[in-house]
Amino acid sequence: MTAARQELLRLLASKSFRRGDFNLSSGASSDYYVDCRTTTLDAQGARLTGQVFLEEIRAQGWKPQAIGGLTMGADPIVTAVSVTSGELDGFLVRKADKQHGTGQRIEGFREKGARVVIVDDVCTGASTVQAIDAARDFGFEIVGVMCLVERQEARGRTSVEKASAPARFVAIFNADEVRREHALQNDETSPSVLAVGAGCEICGRPAIMNRPRVRCEEHKV
Repeated sequence: MTAARQELLRLLASKSFRRGDFNLSSGASSDYYVDCRTTTLDAQGARLTGQVFLEEIRAQGWKPQAIGGLTMGADPIVTAVSVTSGELDGFLVRKADKQHGTGQRIEGFREKGARVVIVDDVCTGASTVQAIDAARDFGFEIVGVMCLVERQEARGRTSVEKASAPARFVAIFNADEVRREHALQNDETSPSVLAVGAGCEICGRPAIMNRPRVRCEEHKV
């Protein structure tokens, strides 16, 4: 995991992960909730989001002309990646056709036949599939689908992969990874202990502690 990806995971766990009783958009209930916008709209979080998504897009070799997704979860991701890249245009997909003005559902970049990547914040299936269907109906060529956190809901990944095929679906993190990081950050029962022969998981410099995380002096907090 790159330093940027590890730092983004740390922010998601501290800013976006919440325990409690929550009703999800799917109608199911959950004992946790991941509100990615508190991270993707954070100054540092936006920078890291743009960097991590762009790195993954390049690693996949997709070479899109634009990125976009369903408003409003995708909005800050689209902006962050577009600004970071300096070359990828962005578009947003309305949840329904606009009832006034131009009446269009796709806002922003609108070049039929263009190679695009669909992005989402928390993927449970429905919102990502809506964006995929709307983008294809408009005339985009979808070359990849990405989400920041996959909730691992029943049928969620299956429905997204089916809708995106033959394009590949990639999740930056899954909910278990965010939950584990949150638990590590809040584990007050495990004292820090001296690290021997270890490198900091963020920067690689010699670590001074390995519990709860392997960290150097600069990143120990």
